Amino acid sequence: MALEIERRFLVSGQQWRAVVAWQRDFAQGYLPNSSEAMTSRVRLAGPEEAWLTLKFPAGGIARQEFEYPIPAADASALLECCAAKLVKRRYGLNLPGGEWVLDVFEGVNAPLVIAEVELEQADQAVEIPAWCPTEITGMAAFSNAALASHPFGHWSEAEQAPWREAMLELS
Repeated sequence: MALEIERRFLVSGQQWRAVVAWQRDFAQGYLPNSSEAMTSRVRLAGPEEAWLTLKFPAGGIARQEFEYPIPAADASALLECCAAKLVKRRYGLNLPGGEWVLDVFEGVNAPLVIAEVELEQADQAVEIPAWCPTEITGMAAFSNAALASHPFGHWSEAEQAPWREAMLELS
């Protein structure tokens, strides 16, 4: 079992492109659960890589994470069972202070761009890039599971407005 500790931020502008190390496309879906505390995710990356992930709260910004590789054909079949899905392109970033990734959401979640940094400790110091003007750590509406079931594009104008402004701050 791994403990996932991460902070998340809305991204503004395109300055992040200067620190991209790699990129990968993901289709992911969320399987129905009887427990609201658990998240079950299936993720497919291209035609050959796939994972099944279970996440449970562990206090604060930490979550217990159990992730297992599965056959891509199984992931495709499981994705067909998911009502809640999303598509995104993930970029690995060369930044200090933790493992940084950035997700550019597609479809009904566009134009959301969210950066996250995985930390070893919840109180770990990390330098936040200027293009991450708004922290959204712990905001349930911005979790991937929530965006899969209630996409940003389906939010009301009033719900979207403050976040669109934050995303345009540095543009």
